[in-house]
Amino acid sequence: MYNVIIIGAGPIGLACGIEAVKSNISYLIVEKGCLVNSIYNYPVNMTFFSTSDRLEIGEIPFISHGVKPTRSEALEYYRRVAHEWNLSINTYEKVTGIAKENNHFVVHTSKSTYKAEKIIMAIGFYDYPNLLNIPGENLEKVNHYFEDAHQYSFKDVAIIGGGNSAVDAALETYRKGANVTMVIKKNDLDDGVKYWVRPDIENRIKEGSIKAYFNSEIIEIKQRSITIKTEKGESEIDNDFVLALTGYHPDFDFLQSIGIDLSSSSKIPFCDEHTYETNIKGIYLAGVVCGGMETGKWFIENSRSHAISVIKHIKDSFN
Repeated sequence: MYNVIIIGAGPIGLACGIEAVKSNISYLIVEKGCLVNSIYNYPVNMTFFSTSDRLEIGEIPFISHGVKPTRSEALEYYRRVAHEWNLSINTYEKVTGIAKENNHFVVHTSKSTYKAEKIIMAIGFYDYPNLLNIPGENLEKVNHYFEDAHQYSFKDVAIIGGGNSAVDAALETYRKGANVTMVIKKNDLDDGVKYWVRPDIENRIKEGSIKAYFNSEIIEIKQRSITIKTEKGESEIDNDFVLALTGYHPDFDFLQSIGIDLSSSSKIPFCDEHTYETNIKGIYLAGVVCGGMETGKWFIENSRSHAISVIKHIKDSFN
């Protein structure tokens, strides 16, 4: 019987574990993938928007070579955090169900069953892409994640989206020799595109090195082409690969399966704005999962405090 089981070993899940250690609360962190699994699956050459100090947890300094840390530096940092705090983490163990039993919870995983008085859901959202729901989306040439640009060299690549992920993918694949086309629903790039990257992508579009269709969308994907609906009508262009970088969302089915209420529109899970306890007494949320479909609301830097609030409420409930 643990005092608390933390689901998710991302930065916020680790922060919850650290706060549990400080409060002398017994805990276990359970993660379906590797340590900080979402960051591991970020593009190989990704640079964070935040500075390294705003990604720190557990009073351990995050020193990076540049002002903005890279993916590899973040992986090294969070490994060091887990080691320094000697956190209890079970990786590659997926939680398959949670049930209330008397005054505690029973947590079923792919490897075992545990009991806990409290549950913290720090599950993030990166594993569940927003689908296009168009013909051809299931073709092997379509990917909702961008890892490395080399595989797209000298190929016709369509990139769907106008945010940071799409912009980074467009620039990297272009510089590896790909013929890049961006398809963007709005009439401009997202406002949140990194300020040091925006001039680069805007200039590449202006000079025609990267083709961009604004106020447009892909309506069909075929083996050798895509059909785009634009303001001027439909257009079919040659295509080898599609990177559908249209965002991601939390595992809503899992949240609902354990009884957590979601709002009807943006699917924001119900939780107290101060304690982050859900409508199920004893189950808490922490991190980006709190935003539902509004995945731009919470980040590592502004949700680190969730861990302090949640563990304090849990500790007070034991007194």
